[in-house]
Amino acid sequence: MRQKIMLVGYARTSSLGQVAGLEGQERELHAAGCQKVFREQVSSVAKRDQLEAALDYVREGDSLVVTKLDRLARSVGDLLAIVALLESKKVGLRVLSMSGSQPLDTGTATGRLMLAVIGAVGQAEREAMLERQREGIATAQRDGKYKGRAPTVRRRADEIIRLKEAGVTPTEIAMRLGIGRASVYRILGEADGERAAA
Repeated sequence: MRQKIMLVGYARTSSLGQVAGLEGQERELHAAGCQKVFREQVSSVAKRDQLEAALDYVREGDSLVVTKLDRLARSVGDLLAIVALLESKKVGLRVLSMSGSQPLDTGTATGRLMLAVIGAVGQAEREAMLERQREGIATAQRDGKYKGRAPTVRRRADEIIRLKEAGVTPTEIAMRLGIGRASVYRILGEADGERAAA
């Protein structure tokens, strides 16, 4: 049986040739107090099975620990989705090295401030991207080339809820359906809210 609250490490290198780098990350994570470490050698853009396993493994009160942000997330958007998932499980995030600054720990006020700054940058990037997208759609509509949106995740809500009721984890649902974990959690949260209100 696992201990009540744990530091859970995640180590990743992008190629099989980086064995020393992976071992170095593991040493740092164990030195930081991690009792369990998930490790893998895959590109950040590939499917990261051990990251999924680590995110499923952590429980309320735990902290997920990585040596650097780029070992965990491929972009600001990816980072924010991972943090949202961790927050929904009441799990903290610790990053041991933050480019010359102090480590990031979302369990501290400074860590939450640093994450808020990262989030604000990500939001600004997203708003700029949406503005460019709106301009592109307006141009396409004017030229008669706009075809409309592809089906949204919301249209798969019944399938998501059915899989959850069958005992499939949200992470596995996301992988099976080829959609983001955050979308699965959003649909399940809305369904829970509707049942509570009924």
